[in-house]
Amino acid sequence: MSVALLHLSKARAPCIRALRSYSTTISRFQAPIQSISYTESCPSPTCACAPAPSNLDIDRKTPLLNTMAPYTEQVLLCTGKEDWTSNLEDDEGATADFVKGLKGVIGKGGEAFDPFTNVLITASSLPATETPNSTTAYLLPSFQRINAIPHTPTAFSAFATAYLKAPKLHPMHDGLSPTQKAALTRDTSKATLLPTPEPITKPTILICGHGGRDQRCGILGPILQSSFRKEFEKRGIEAEVAQISHIGGHKYAGNVIIYLPPSLEGNALRGSGIWYGRVGPEHVEGVVEETVIKGRIVGELLRGGVTKAGGNIGRIVEAQLKAERGEDEGTGRLRLRPRARA
Repeated sequence: MSVALLHLSKARAPCIRALRSYSTTISRFQAPIQSISYTESCPSPTCACAPAPSNLDIDRKTPLLNTMAPYTEQVLLCTGKEDWTSNLEDDEGATADFVKGLKGVIGKGGEAFDPFTNVLITASSLPATETPNSTTAYLLPSFQRINAIPHTPTAFSAFATAYLKAPKLHPMHDGLSPTQKAALTRDTSKATLLPTPEPITKPTILICGHGGRDQRCGILGPILQSSFRKEFEKRGIEAEVAQISHIGGHKYAGNVIIYLPPSLEGNALRGSGIWYGRVGPEHVEGVVEETVIKGRIVGELLRGGVTKAGGNIGRIVEAQLKAERGEDEGTGRLRLRPRARA
């Protein structure tokens, strides 16, 4: 393959590729998947799109691939709001209470802080629970929804232990005592202390709309949310579309995460979360067609992704492209390079 995935021209006709799994030294963030199909560029829309503001300072030069930090789970809080303070811990009411409570367990300084297990905590505009002093949370890519988690130390500890701690510790923890290891290791039996989880069975589209953090996402977020909702309605597809808080990379707005549930039959990406950047209204129809319907990644928009099994889609794509070009790890000639989060 002679064209780098990150430097694809929109003028080219879409070219379909299949990225096979790549055998190398793989961490639990890099578990292999069978294949990844993709189209190099997003198909042009077939109808008029909502206009995108022309004066936003969007970075359109930096390669997108691997601008997403690896994570084991995204905890999505249902707040019923479409914007938040810059720091979620400073937000009002239930959102701040939950974030502080959970970080008290797994955040820096918490009793179960594990630097090798990155949990992404974000707020969303999904409807908040009506139960006082509780929060409903989505777990992705585990595709589970837990209603009305109480804001109590017992519940926060049980939630972290049952769903967020590592099932198997990193080898760097080998020197810890049995008690220390137990404090960092998942124990699914603690789930009985919480409401029973429900499976997430609809495609879930998350769009950064955190205007309190950055104007670019604050402006594009609502436009993209409306565009995705209209596209799904037009196609008769049931999907959840929500705005979320900061996920890194505001300069790549619009930032969109697409979670495709394991129950989505016929989709090769089911069970995965695909991160896209530089998404505009003109891309919405093509993204829905290619990724949600056909199970293909849109190469020119790809920031990365995660599978339910822990696979890092960005790293798999990068490794496979190197293999297909016959480039070994030491050449340094490949244009695809990991980039720091903005």
